[in-house]
Amino acid sequence: MSSAVEQLAKNANWGSFSKATELKQRILFVLGALVIYRLGTYIPVPGIDPVIWKEIYSQKGGGILDMLNMFSGGALQRMTVFALNIMPYISASIIMQLAAAMSPQLEKIKKEGESGRTKINQYTRYLTVLLASVQAYGLAVGLEGMQSSAGAAVIDPGLFFRASTVITIVGGTVFLMWLGEQITQRGIGNGISLIIFAGIVAELPRAIGSTLELGRQGQFNPIELLALTAMIIGVIVIIVYFERAQRKVVVQYPKRQQGNQMQMGQQNHIPLKLNTSGVIPPIFASSLLLLPLTIVGFSGADGGDFTASIARYLQHGQPIYMILYGALVLFFAFFYTAIVFNPEENAEMLQKHGGFIPGMRPGKSTSDYLDYVLTRITAVGGLYLVFICLLPEFMISKYSMPFYFGGTSLLIVVTVTMDTVAQIHSHLIAHQYEGLMKKSKLGGTKGRQRRR
Repeated sequence: MSSAVEQLAKNANWGSFSKATELKQRILFVLGALVIYRLGTYIPVPGIDPVIWKEIYSQKGGGILDMLNMFSGGALQRMTVFALNIMPYISASIIMQLAAAMSPQLEKIKKEGESGRTKINQYTRYLTVLLASVQAYGLAVGLEGMQSSAGAAVIDPGLFFRASTVITIVGGTVFLMWLGEQITQRGIGNGISLIIFAGIVAELPRAIGSTLELGRQGQFNPIELLALTAMIIGVIVIIVYFERAQRKVVVQYPKRQQGNQMQMGQQNHIPLKLNTSGVIPPIFASSLLLLPLTIVGFSGADGGDFTASIARYLQHGQPIYMILYGALVLFFAFFYTAIVFNPEENAEMLQKHGGFIPGMRPGKSTSDYLDYVLTRITAVGGLYLVFICLLPEFMISKYSMPFYFGGTSLLIVVTVTMDTVAQIHSHLIAHQYEGLMKKSKLGGTKGRQRRR
């Protein structure tokens, strides 16, 4: 069976795409959903003067706001209904996963199967609304206190403006949460990752233009521009290499008697990816750092304030920010890997099906071995993520390069692209396999009719 699947994988090509009707419908659904998302990033929040806000953003831009604007696909810079993007949902997911790991009651609900996952998802949605409401209210209060030489950013400040802003922005976040779930269920790939991916890619042309403009203004010479380009290409190559790297743990299945036939023992493997957690650690780490810094960025406090001190020390390129960001990325790499891959459950599954790892006894020895291997490769994968996320930070702080060329954004773009292409390829293989099964059934039916 495995050899037949491998042969199908080799034979699967993009020429069979035209026959995969369901796959085309899924891709068209994803494209339509992403178009709707991009249209929403241009619907402004009521009561904001766009000209004055643009001037204020240009003065306050950089560091925190640029990072948040990158994840929102430019919606924050235009102050639209998707200004918070999907970040409150990601923050809520982090809190729920941490709570499920520490709370026995939530852990019990999580192990209830599909119904348990439905309950956890519902709790996550409620928490998303709560976090989005708090952040939207802080955003509204901060906007009321912002002024430029041309006037105030808010046309008519007051309770009505705050209420309408909270309702509008929370509604936009909830809509994106629902849209991401629909993309995951009815489309291709992870909906939340694709929404962030679409926002980053949509702003890439503007980022390239601003980088070339910096070169024209003499911010850096052509040699430095070529060096930056080479660094970006090098980071992409490293991401592709490490994302495809995996450790194959050999699994042996003994001979089995099935009816009157003796089946020979088979050898398979458990693929352990070097980076099992994917883009989750950088997104989670950025979300946690942006959650308090968003309030700081819109507080309008002066330099002597405590919040201003936090903002100053946690700016991109600052040592404290680098240490916290790297530590959070490494923590979430181990944390999410532990959630995705459970050595004890995999050891029990192997023992249940008669499989074993050569040299290891079934049960606890197998579990300990899997945990040992997974810990070692996760450590390497976590350090790789820290390197990818922090290396461009130095370049950004030194050359004022847009955040769209940072390690986090490049990691999201490359990884989401690879995962989506892999899922499309899997659908093509499944479609081709179904076609072969139908042909074999049809051929068997015709053969029986001829024998009759």
